[in-house]
Amino acid sequence: MTRQTINKTVLGLFVVAALLAAGVAGGLWWAGRHAPADTRADVSAQDGRAVLYWYDPMVPTQKFDKPGKSPFMDMDLVPKYADEGGDASTVKIDPGVAQNLGVRLATVTRTTVGTAVQATGIVDFNARDVAIVQARSGGFVERVAGLAPNDVIQSGALIAELLVPEWAAVQQEYLALKALGDTTLEGAARERMRLSGMPESLIREVAKTGKVRNRIAVTAPRGGVIQSLDVRAGMTVMAGQTLAQINGIGSVWLDVAVPESQAGSVRVGQTAEAAFAAFPGKPVSGRVTALLPTLNGEARALRVRVELPNPDGRLRPGLTAQVSLEGAGGESALRVPTEAVIRSGRRALVIVAEAEGRYRPVEVVLGPESGQDIVILSGLDEGQQVVASGQFLIDSEASLQGIVARGAGETAAAPAALHEADGVIDEISAGYVTLTHGPFKTLAMPGMTMEFPLARPELAKDLKAGDRVRVGARETDDGLLIEKLDKTGGAK
Repeated sequence: MTRQTINKTVLGLFVVAALLAAGVAGGLWWAGRHAPADTRADVSAQDGRAVLYWYDPMVPTQKFDKPGKSPFMDMDLVPKYADEGGDASTVKIDPGVAQNLGVRLATVTRTTVGTAVQATGIVDFNARDVAIVQARSGGFVERVAGLAPNDVIQSGALIAELLVPEWAAVQQEYLALKALGDTTLEGAARERMRLSGMPESLIREVAKTGKVRNRIAVTAPRGGVIQSLDVRAGMTVMAGQTLAQINGIGSVWLDVAVPESQAGSVRVGQTAEAAFAAFPGKPVSGRVTALLPTLNGEARALRVRVELPNPDGRLRPGLTAQVSLEGAGGESALRVPTEAVIRSGRRALVIVAEAEGRYRPVEVVLGPESGQDIVILSGLDEGQQVVASGQFLIDSEASLQGIVARGAGETAAAPAALHEADGVIDEISAGYVTLTHGPFKTLAMPGMTMEFPLARPELAKDLKAGDRVRVGARETDDGLLIEKLDKTGGAK
């Protein structure tokens, strides 16, 4: 090997060494730029920012005590800094941003909540105001008035004229005994006419005129609607045979369907006001006369009977009305606009506005709705400000920051409540049951037909389709879980 060759070789080794050194330095620089997630705690400490916890923005409710990769998604955990807010349970939004979002506030107020119930009703005949027209004695129908079922007639209107042959003999006997002047025999003959079915008016007429009257006009004992008319000219009728049935219309019944959830607010004697679409601006006042013992199975509603006056006869069976049942007094309760409530399958939330542009999600327990407002049973205090518009965006931001809503004064997660309702089994197996159930009042969930999972297979024991049951359901992350099925009655 020549000296020139040796020099070239040595020079090449120096170049390779220099490149390797540069590569090591570059690698260290690159590693410093892309340090593992565990080193960020040191960086945060160097910046003087205290980290409360780490979380995955896609699963914000799960918190971690150190950085790293999310077990849910292929991404790094995000730190939650203490200096991002004085209260970790609130979200801060700049006032200008809140204005752009259309955030509108409402005040929690305390007012007296009335017990008025709003429902619908259908007019029907007053079944207590019915007259049955019968033949008092056997005879022949000589004439019938020009009437038909559903005609409206006045009291005393002619229905038919009957010929009663046996009355002639009885009347002649009476007149003969009267002519003898024996008061005892005359009184006996008069009683015989009465027992033969003759009305008092006809007996007096025979005694006054001294003439036989064996024809009688059958008239309507009261005004109303002819429900049935079973008499025709030339017919032979028997004693006691029904000729017509008349239903009075001086008063009518309103069959009102009150939702099952409001049935407890209805009492006999309550004032009711019915507004008819056929007569706008002319409501009719009445009162509750009966709470019927049967429910409307399809609508799961209590049937309430309201009696309404109908002096001019304008209220006809079949008309519908919007009915307001007024209770006696009310209770003091907190109210917020209904639009301020965020409802989910498991809970109801409102967003409470606090100082310095901070917003806190709060879980509340809802009461009945009253107009445009809803009653708050617990979770809020009088005078608080709640978000009535734009609350869904704030709730989404709170969820992304891992903020979990709690009820007022709540310090720990309470076990999920057992919500109960009545229902009928449509189908049942060891794992599932299909129910037609009434409303779950504590969930503000209306009655419907749906399938539920069973918490235990033994719940289905001795139950079959058609059985009536008392249902107990508990909320889970996957929906309602049936934990109670108590049989209350056999198949209908």
